[in-house]
Amino acid sequence: MPAEETIRDAFDRHERFDEHADTFVLDSIAFETEITVVAEPPTYTLSVVTPTLASAVEEPVGPNVSAGWLETFERRLEDATTVVRDDLTMESLTVESNDGEATVTMSITGPSADRGPAICKALAEYVEGTYIEGVVPGYTYRPPVSELLSSATTAGGDEKGGGPLPL
Repeated sequence: MPAEETIRDAFDRHERFDEHADTFVLDSIAFETEITVVAEPPTYTLSVVTPTLASAVEEPVGPNVSAGWLETFERRLEDATTVVRDDLTMESLTVESNDGEATVTMSITGPSADRGPAICKALAEYVEGTYIEGVVPGYTYRPPVSELLSSATTAGGDEKGGGPLPL
């Protein structure tokens, strides 16, 4: 079976991805996530669209806080490939801000066709978790960030929920 078909079959078997045109869309995180794949050599490019800090909050955010937040977000994502045990190479990583969105684009090589979907899912979840780790206290957050924060708070605390955010 050609490599392209093997990769497509692996994504089709994974319950968290839907194929749309030439991309695979992940439905398990709060942020829009698409994966494109080049078969030879297998290269997976993830695109995760998050709100910028300024568009995620009700209050105004100063330019220094906004710029520092975006730079820190990108720097933290440089370690993304360490979340899986497979031998991966991050070919590229960019975080671009435009119209209230921060688009994370990372290309990786290394995973086999069978492991590719699970690795892409883990990397997208890493982006989401890294985003939440970068939430700046003192602001009133809008959905989906407020929902992620609420979910993290109720999942991490005492039996009644409402405890501290898990680390």
